Amino acid sequence: MAEKLIPYNPAKACTLPKGEHVEMKTLPLDKITAFFAEAKISGVYEMYLLEIATGLRRGELLGLKWIDVDYNEGTIHVRRQICRIDGTVTEGPLKTKNSYRKIVVPADVMDVLKKKQAKDDGASEYVFFSPMTNGPISPDSVLHMLHRVMDRAGLPRIRFHDLRHTFATMALQNGVDVKTLSNILGHFSAGFTLDTYAHVTTGMQQDAANKVGDFLKANI
Repeated sequence: MAEKLIPYNPAKACTLPKGEHVEMKTLPLDKITAFFAEAKISGVYEMYLLEIATGLRRGELLGLKWIDVDYNEGTIHVRRQICRIDGTVTEGPLKTKNSYRKIVVPADVMDVLKKKQAKDDGASEYVFFSPMTNGPISPDSVLHMLHRVMDRAGLPRIRFHDLRHTFATMALQNGVDVKTLSNILGHFSAGFTLDTYAHVTTGMQQDAANKVGDFLKANI
């Protein structure tokens, strides 16, 4: 239209499809021990431990390389993602500029990664890799692994993205502020994080109101 090659924008006549709302689920906190126990048996413990400890997107988790892990700082750098393009598993850029970030990882989780690196003995540049090629793992395979672990542990299936929700929910419930959580998750704004987890923060606000009410009641 700007070049006057067409008289009008045909896309204006399109009817946009309604967005499908997918119910957010989380891994029940009282079932995490059983989940990790089965993950150890299945050989994927380190992967799902890091996921629940950081809330990385699936592609970001698979895109981690050992050069991204800083044991001295206790951090990981998120610099790339693994995706499937035209049937080929390959590296790609992250979703937004906010997705490029540095995340502080719990010390115990860093110790687990260090032991994994020693055990892998330089087999791959990737932290989590395919034993067939020593290259990146297919995102689809990771979901199949998750469902296999959950089935064997007797847990209801959830999406891989729900592990990210599990991390975020635990973080909020344990006092992590929304702005900090937004930076960890790589969201474009704290407002988006707040909207996404409004159901969690609403309950937290009620708890806060109750505590303030109890304090005032005892002092008036």
